[in-house]
Amino acid sequence: MVMMTGSLAVRGTVVWLTPQQGGRVSGPPEPDYDYDYTGTAFLPPRTAEDGQAGVCLRRFAPGAWRTPVEGILVPGQGNRAQQVIPGCLVVITEGVRPVAFLTVEEVHAMADDGTPAIPPRPVVEPAPPPADPIEAPYRHSTATARFTSTHSSDSVPAEPLTAEPDPDELLKAATSL
Repeated sequence: MVMMTGSLAVRGTVVWLTPQQGGRVSGPPEPDYDYDYTGTAFLPPRTAEDGQAGVCLRRFAPGAWRTPVEGILVPGQGNRAQQVIPGCLVVITEGVRPVAFLTVEEVHAMADDGTPAIPPRPVVEPAPPPADPIEAPYRHSTATARFTSTHSSDSVPAEPLTAEPDPDELLKAATSL
């Protein structure tokens, strides 16, 4: 969970609104290597008037109505902190008109120099070695006793497989019933 008091790097999925839904008349933007989409955004329950932030999107499929995206959110000056967590919805606007929705999947705070300040991964301790399979667990059950005990039938060799029955013989046996 991150409170947006400074710039945030985010990854997620953007869905552009169609012109009939009030989105961009020209449809989804067509980025190239020298162009990132920039606009404004807000996180509900705030509105474009009281919680506006800057947004910059990159690495999304040109002309796609729904696509994975990377972006940066920059809070507007004087705006209160906003909670940005995976799963939250960011409304992307041009002016005050919503043109897309960004569902956030990853959030990373950014350092003052603009680089992502990604926290180190937690150290994961190795799992303990498995218990001896011959030794029964403390709480015995009928199934455990069956699998750990031996029986005289365990030493009997397996019976050889017989040939498959003749289909005609099966048909005769079925019709004679």
